[in-house]
Amino acid sequence: MARITVEDCLKKIPNRFQLTLAATYRARQLAQGGTPHIETTRDKPTVIA
Repeated sequence: MARITVEDCLKKIPNRFQLTLAATYRARQLAQGGTPHIETTRDKPTVIA
C-alpha cells in the first residue's frame, strides 16, 4: 500500500491545524469500529486515518 505524505494531504486541506483535527476525528471513528474507506492490512487507526 502506498503511503500518503503530509504534502499530499495539504492539497485537500491546506491548513495543517485543520488537517490534524480531521485525521484525529477519523482515527477516533475507526478506533470505535468505523468502516475504513481504503483496503487495510494490519495498520492502526491513526495510520489508516
